[in-house]
Amino acid sequence: MSEPTGPSIDRDEVARFDRLAATWWDEAGPMRVLHRFNPVRLTYIRDTVCRHFGRDPLAPQPLSSLSLVDVGCGGGVLSEPLARLGAEVTGLDPAVTNVKIAQAHADEAGVPVRYRAETIETVVEAGERFDVVCAMEVVEHVTDMPAFVRSACAAVKPGGLFFAATINRTMRSFALAIVGAEYVLNWLPKGTHDWDKFVTPDELHDAVEAGGLSVTDTTGVVFNPLTSRWSAARDTAVNYMIAAERPRA
Repeated sequence: MSEPTGPSIDRDEVARFDRLAATWWDEAGPMRVLHRFNPVRLTYIRDTVCRHFGRDPLAPQPLSSLSLVDVGCGGGVLSEPLARLGAEVTGLDPAVTNVKIAQAHADEAGVPVRYRAETIETVVEAGERFDVVCAMEVVEHVTDMPAFVRSACAAVKPGGLFFAATINRTMRSFALAIVGAEYVLNWLPKGTHDWDKFVTPDELHDAVEAGGLSVTDTTGVVFNPLTSRWSAARDTAVNYMIAAERPRA
């Protein structure tokens, strides 16, 4: 299995996450913050999808029969729970080791996820389209954010949804997401983020709209140090998520 290439791929970023591949499912390891963050983004996606498609979020498999692609899926930490909710999940990642780790974990757990070492650009060029496209914690790691987002939006079917989660480019995000998380608290490996590549909500909105979609929601995510839990909030100064939709044909 060879590593894919594409205009948005940052080879240094891919290599770094490739080296961390074996730690994806270690909830006490380098990815522990992602595991704590996961329930917030999973709930956001589930509830937004259910409102949009008229589903019951409390049903056993509320995303049943919906096709979903998890772009930059890493080790499958988000892909697997989305598949457990019934979605037909395809996980894409340019790091070959990530894909191997993710597929092995899903197979062992009996979760039907199909992982592929491909880019979203290649998938779009092949004509594949999905009801839901997720690019969570990805846009701050690519070389050309607007081009990457346009490709991701192109993968959304008419009437479908696009989700993204990222970090705002503010002084507070520099203090918390880089200095605090990487150098003081050691929540993340040093060098995980580059502040210059953080994306403001306006920049992300513009990229999504250039891709032919309409942003329908922007929600902040904050960390409570007293409870050690993440939650959705109005504050978008550091972490935030967006949802967007493509008009129905």
